[in-house]
Amino acid sequence: MGRLSQLGKFTTYLLLSAAFAGLAEAQTVEEVTVTAQRHAENIQDVPMSVATLDTTHIEALFESGMDVRALANALPNVYAESSNGRVAPRFYIRGLGNTDFDLAASQPVSIIQDNVVMENVILKSSPLYDIGNVEVDRGPQGTLFGRNTTAGIIKFTSVKPSQDFDTKLIASYGGLGTVNVEAAAGGGLTDTVSVRVSGLYQHRDNYIDNAYLKINDALGGYDEKAGRVQVLWAPVEKLSVLLNVHARSLDGTAAVFRANILTKGSNKLNSNYTFDKVYFDAGANNPQKYNGIGSSAEIAYDFGPVTLTSITGYEYTHGYSRGDIDGGNPTGPGVIFFPSESQDGLNYLHQYTQEVHLASNPGGALFWQVGGFWFDTDYADATYISPSDPTFSATVVRQTNVSYALFGQASYLLTDAFKVTGGLRWTADTKGLTANGPLMAAAITKPVRLGGSNISWDISADYALNEDVKVYGRVATGFRAPSLQGRDMAFGSSYSTARSETITSYEAGVKSELLDNTVRLNFDGFTYYLRNMQLSAIGGGGNSVKLMNARAGLAYGLEADAEWAALKNLTFTGGASWTHTEIRDANLTTGVCAQCTVTNPLNGAGNAYLNGNPFPQAPDFQFQLTARYAYPLENGGELFAYTDWWWQGYTNFFLYKSKEFHTNGNYEGGLKLGYVFPDKHFQIAAYARNITNKPNLQGGIDFDDNTGFVSDPRVIGIELSAHVP
Repeated sequence: MGRLSQLGKFTTYLLLSAAFAGLAEAQTVEEVTVTAQRHAENIQDVPMSVATLDTTHIEALFESGMDVRALANALPNVYAESSNGRVAPRFYIRGLGNTDFDLAASQPVSIIQDNVVMENVILKSSPLYDIGNVEVDRGPQGTLFGRNTTAGIIKFTSVKPSQDFDTKLIASYGGLGTVNVEAAAGGGLTDTVSVRVSGLYQHRDNYIDNAYLKINDALGGYDEKAGRVQVLWAPVEKLSVLLNVHARSLDGTAAVFRANILTKGSNKLNSNYTFDKVYFDAGANNPQKYNGIGSSAEIAYDFGPVTLTSITGYEYTHGYSRGDIDGGNPTGPGVIFFPSESQDGLNYLHQYTQEVHLASNPGGALFWQVGGFWFDTDYADATYISPSDPTFSATVVRQTNVSYALFGQASYLLTDAFKVTGGLRWTADTKGLTANGPLMAAAITKPVRLGGSNISWDISADYALNEDVKVYGRVATGFRAPSLQGRDMAFGSSYSTARSETITSYEAGVKSELLDNTVRLNFDGFTYYLRNMQLSAIGGGGNSVKLMNARAGLAYGLEADAEWAALKNLTFTGGASWTHTEIRDANLTTGVCAQCTVTNPLNGAGNAYLNGNPFPQAPDFQFQLTARYAYPLENGGELFAYTDWWWQGYTNFFLYKSKEFHTNGNYEGGLKLGYVFPDKHFQIAAYARNITNKPNLQGGIDFDDNTGFVSDPRVIGIELSAHVP
C-alpha cells in the first residue's frame, strides 16, 4: 500500500504542476464511437455497458512486448490470465469465464477481431498491432453475436486502409533484451483501391536460468512475428470490398511453473521464488511454438434504404506447448511427490465463418437489422503425458463444431428522448469427437455427438434526462453451447460433457457528459443468473480436466468508467468495479489440492463442497487510473508524462477455496516520460512497465505441490515512434 500512496502523490503532483503552469483552459473529452450494436454509434447512445481503450493506453500496455494478457485489469470488470504462456488466454468479464487450460475449452467471453470471431483459445491469442479500437461489451451478447457470449465480447479492430497516405513506426528496446517493433503504412494505390500493410516483431532474451540442469538463460524468452495486408476496393460510392490476410509465428517459452513457491497456509511468495531461476529436470525448458494464417473478406453494398454486408473468414493454426508441470525436480524446491511433464498442441485447426447482415441506414425513428451466421471448425488436439518417453505416443482428440444462427434487432425512437430496442436470435450448435491414444481402452471411431439449440433475446430502453445525461435499462439473455472435453483420455479416463449454459442479466445505468463536456462518467449496476453453469474441475489431486454443471450461478455488482479533461494539457481516465459471484449448488463437490489448506467443508470422499464459493479467477474489485500531462515548449514541441495503474482485489484460483491458491491486493503500474518534436510526427520516450517490480501471483497448479506462476518482472526501456502525417 506504500507504493499506492506514492501513486497518489505522483498524480497530485501532475495536477498541481499543470495548475501552476497556468494551463487553466480546459479541453473537452472526445466523442467515442463503438459498434456494440453492429453499427457505428456514440458510446453515450448505446443502452448497455460498453468500455474502450484509447490509443495512448493501448500503446503503453504493449510497449514492453506484452501479449493480449496485458488487457487484464486495464478496464473495470475485465480480466485475463493463462497457464499456457502467450497462447490460450482465458478472459473474464463481470467475473464470468472459464479456467479450463485445454485447447478444446469453450469460453463465455467471445473475442472478435476485425469482425471475425476467434473461437478457439489459440486464435484468441492472436497478436495485437496497428489497432484502431479496443471495445468491451459487458454482459450477455446473445442476440447480435450469439453463442458463447454469456459474459460478453471483446472486439479488436485494426486501422483500415484509406486514400490518405500515412506511416507509423513504434520501436522500443528494454530490459531482458526486450524488443517491440510495430510498423504500418498505407494509402491509395488508385482512386478506387487503397492498401494498408502492418507488422509486428517482439523479442525477449531467455533470462531464466535452469539451476538444476546448470543451464544459464535457458527459458523465458520469445520471438513473436505477425503481419497483415488489407486491401480496400471501392469502385463506386455504394460498394466496398475489404480483403484481409494475416499471419503469425511464435517461438518462445510456455508458462513457467515454479514448485512450492507457496508455503502451506499462506498465499505469499516464499524464498523458493526467484524471478530468474528455476529447477526443472524435465520439459526441455518449456518450449512453445505456434504458426497460423488467416483471411477475411468484408463486402458491403448500400442499396439506399438498406445496406447488405457479407463477412467471410478463415483461420488456420498449429503448434504445441511443453512444460515441466511439477515445477521442480525430485530434490525440490520443497517436496515434489511425483514428477510431471506434458505437451499439448494442435496438429491442425481450421475455422470457417460466414455472416450475411442486412440493416437499415441511419435516419428516421426506426432502425432494424437482420442476419444469418454459420460457423464450422475442425481440429486435432494432441496430448503427450510424457513427451520425453518414446514409449508413450500422443493421444489425439479430433473435434468438430458446426453452428447456425438467425438474428434480428430493431430500435425505435418513441420520442426525441426515449428509445426502445429489442432483439431475438435462434442458434443451433453441434459438436463431434473421435479419439485414439495409448492409454485408451479402445479408440473412438464413431463420433460422440453433442448438440443444443436456444432462442436468446434482449430488450432495452434509454431516456435522455437532458442533453448531457441519459439513463438506460437492459434485460438480456445468452447461451453457451454444450461442451465436450477429451483431454482426460490421455490419462486413461473418459471424456466429459457439460450441458448448455444460459444466462439472464439485468442492468441499469447512467451515461453522462458533465462540466461543459470536460467529464465523461458512465456507471451501472447489474445482476445475472446462470442456469446449468458450466464449470471445469482442474487438477484437484490429479492432472485432469473434467467438465460439470452447477445448478446455478449468481452475480451482482457495480462498475464505472470515467474520463476527465482536467486542464488543457492534463487528462485522467479511471475505472472501478465491484462484483460478487457465487456458485449455487448444495450438492456439487470437486477434488482438492494435494498439499494446501482447504477452507471448504469436505464430504466423506475428501472432496470440497462448492456451494457459495466465488467463481474462479473472478476479482471482487478492480481499480484503474491513467494520467497524461503535457508541458508545451516554445519551439512547438512538448514534454509529457504518462502513467497507468491498476489494483485487483480478492481473486480465488480454483472452484474450492484454500489459504494458498488466491490473491488479494495485486497491483501494477507503468510510467512513460518523453518528448514530442515540434512537427508532432516524432516522439522519443523512456518507459517502465511494472515499475515497482511487484511479482503478482496469477495462478497455481494444485495436483502435486504448491506450485504457482507469476507475472513478468519490471522492464525499463526507451521507445522511438513516428506517425506521418
